[in-house]
Amino acid sequence: MNYRTMSVEGSFYPATAHEINTMIDHFNTILHSHPDMLKRLNTLKGDAVIVPHAGWIYSGFTANIAFRILANSNLQTVVVVGPSHRVGFEGVSIADNQYYQTPLGDLAINSNLVNDLKHRFSIPYFSQAHHEHSTEVQMPFIKHYLPDTQVVELVYAYTEPSLIEPIIAYALTLPDTAVVISTDLSHYYTLDEAQKLDSICLDAIVNEDTDILNRGCEACGMIGVKAMLTVAKKKGLKSTVLDYRTSADASGDTSRVVGYMSALFH
Repeated sequence: MNYRTMSVEGSFYPATAHEINTMIDHFNTILHSHPDMLKRLNTLKGDAVIVPHAGWIYSGFTANIAFRILANSNLQTVVVVGPSHRVGFEGVSIADNQYYQTPLGDLAINSNLVNDLKHRFSIPYFSQAHHEHSTEVQMPFIKHYLPDTQVVELVYAYTEPSLIEPIIAYALTLPDTAVVISTDLSHYYTLDEAQKLDSICLDAIVNEDTDILNRGCEACGMIGVKAMLTVAKKKGLKSTVLDYRTSADASGDTSRVVGYMSALFH
């Protein structure tokens, strides 16, 4: 078997199935303690989300909301798009493996769609790019909520949103297929500074306006976010911010925080 092996289990997310399920149960217990929020979430469906990719202890609650909503749809494939943090390369790389490992069990990679995307958009496979946490931390959520779905992993480095836009647009034309865009927001500012910078990102997403992003948003997955907003506007999708918080909510440290948000396109 040809596996996309795990690289950050036990650090960014738990290394065992029991710990993962316990953590997700904890996130959902918090949601159930806010019935108005839960009622709103239960009415939502969509085919594309933006989620954070930090350690679950900091950003897992925010990401969990988005994946819980995706579970409301009968999805057969989830395409996960994230920025490279480890290696630099030109363009986009697609994981050309058969299975994606998670502590909850393997996810099948949609080989037919991988081959389609490779040829349709001339996407290569750089194996070094696929030890990437921005995409990997999403996979246990997918396995938990959509255990029988298949996945596709796309990692980008030095590229333009215009290269990713047609990939996202095409994926969203496919039946029972969702797109997950991975990004964190500002890094290592004081809480007040982070909230001001992150509010620019949130405003851009609500208005589906990539120009607003250029006014100070510091999302590390900016390329993917810009591509997603452009596609959403062209397709007439409505954007909804699901959750926003910072690392200070978990750590209590307001001197050097990282911002996290999740959003739905429907």
